[in-house]
Amino acid sequence: MPAAEDCHGVNKVVDNISRFSPDLLADACQHILSYLQGQTRGVDSAEISDSVQRAGVRLDNEALQNVIRFLLLTFRSAGQSNSSADDLVSRLEEGSSKWPKASLQVLHRLWSEHGASVHAQQKLQATLSISQLVDMQWKLGMAVSSDICRSLNSPYVSLLLKVVEPSGQICQKSFEMTVPQFQNFHKQFKEMAAVMETV
Repeated sequence: MPAAEDCHGVNKVVDNISRFSPDLLADACQHILSYLQGQTRGVDSAEISDSVQRAGVRLDNEALQNVIRFLLLTFRSAGQSNSSADDLVSRLEEGSSKWPKASLQVLHRLWSEHGASVHAQQKLQATLSISQLVDMQWKLGMAVSSDICRSLNSPYVSLLLKVVEPSGQICQKSFEMTVPQFQNFHKQFKEMAAVMETV
């Protein structure tokens, strides 16, 4: 049953897209592609909405947001998988039989022009994505045996970090430091905090 509901949802979005003239669809897609190429900080839904209203297309806000989300996800997915324009159109046709030929031609042309750039930006974002520290725990212990402590019975600090990876998955990383290493680590954290307060 969910597959039928998904198909109905896609068909409804495609019905709304089919109300756009080729120029209006191209304009909306340009906003989305500019964002996916890293040229703008986001997709300005209000600007797209103004263009749609000026063109005389009557869509409620939720329907327009669904169109924008659908196009954004379509282009982002095609960029991540490095799809060709032909692959993109084939996938859209598989998702719904209601696509007007003129709309598919616009999407094909725009993806032919901008697809490589979107793919490059997606790769760059994946490369530059960094993990985020969400929790840090530490405890003081006494070394019985260690590779980094010169003598036994030396104090050490054990750190456990919880980190959210760019994929969204939380992982744990643990390591040990001597007390002087931990003191240096603490000093560097304080310096970072001081610099971040000035930003």
